[in-house]
Amino acid sequence: MVDLTDLLADLAAESARLDALVAPLPAADWARPTPAPGWSIGHQVAHLAWTDHVALLAATDAEAFYATVVSAPDPTRMVDAGAEEFLAPPQELLHRWRTGRSALADALSTVPAGEKLPWYGTRMSATSMATARIMETWAHGEDVAETLGVVRPDSERLRHVAHLGVRTLGHGFAAHGRAAPTTPVRVELVGPGGDTWSWGPADAADRVSGPARDFCLLVTQRRHRADLALVATGPVADEWLDVAQAFAGPPGVGREPAGGDGVRA
Repeated sequence: MVDLTDLLADLAAESARLDALVAPLPAADWARPTPAPGWSIGHQVAHLAWTDHVALLAATDAEAFYATVVSAPDPTRMVDAGAEEFLAPPQELLHRWRTGRSALADALSTVPAGEKLPWYGTRMSATSMATARIMETWAHGEDVAETLGVVRPDSERLRHVAHLGVRTLGHGFAAHGRAAPTTPVRVELVGPGGDTWSWGPADAADRVSGPARDFCLLVTQRRHRADLALVATGPVADEWLDVAQAFAGPPGVGREPAGGDGVRA
């Protein structure tokens, strides 16, 4: 089992990597459009700041968290509305994101073991929440890096994103209105260091294999499966690659093959 302290350290490292990418940018670059339609680099960071804020509410004041859900004028636009609400001039936004993510880490570190926090359509432990924040930070960081033409080296933190992608197999099916499969799926991924990361029974007939980065891009819906070196064996594994979704909420619109439309997780 992954230690919460280690997860929070990895979340801080992933956040710092994106912070270092955006902090030196001139104000004009914060307005550059990213692969997510309608979202600038500023929107990407504002989304992370907003999500940290609602995650902090979930960890410290469940009633206040639920109130944000109930009071939302249009639940289908919560993600966009949150990013727009937290959007601000670069230095103000950076301060908001930095202080918010620090407060969230402090709050998660005090959540009692076994306690479940409210979230959108589910409940999560502090370790799951930290893992989800790593996933989101990495995914939105990829959108920013792509916009800037920067290729970021992969790190061992990808294992957290891949783990969440595997754990949310059933959610991907359910989000697309399909019954969650009962057939086990074996996942074998090649990590950045060349080692193999695996989940599921070794003798499972349904299997997914390929580079860890490609799997993470798929489950965060940053690439279409046609553009990735993932191999699916068996009908359940094959269908999963069409609906995989590591983030909560309704199904994302995904990406078209060869860099088409984007998704906001």
